[in-house]
Amino acid sequence: VRLVESGGGLVQTGTSLRLSCTVSGDTFPFYDIGWFRQAPGKERDLVAAISRNPELQFYSDSVKGRCIISRDNAANTVSLQINSLKSEDTAVYYCAARSPALPLSEPQYYDYRGKGTQVTVSS
Repeated sequence: VRLVESGGGLVQTGTSLRLSCTVSGDTFPFYDIGWFRQAPGKERDLVAAISRNPELQFYSDSVKGRCIISRDNAANTVSLQINSLKSEDTAVYYCAARSPALPLSEPQYYDYRGKGTQVTVSS
């Protein structure tokens, strides 16, 4: 399974950004997909996740109300839109895949991960 993120860049506070994750392989529809982020000097945190049932979603408190995760199983892609960007959203964003095993809020057992895309929010 290979995951490739895109859509990062340098943006201003208050604007929106849409990240995409393209996943290879025929098993994509069966995976949970999570978006993680890691800021310099900080741990990697789970930001949002979506089940193979796209109606089941998780958002961390840091992005809840500002973020929308969605998936297109026909195109093997998962998107993460973040609105009202803040400087604290600056991080490397990674998407990851796992076979469903735990509640979406649990960050464990993501066996496959992309290389990440940098998001820098500047005022």
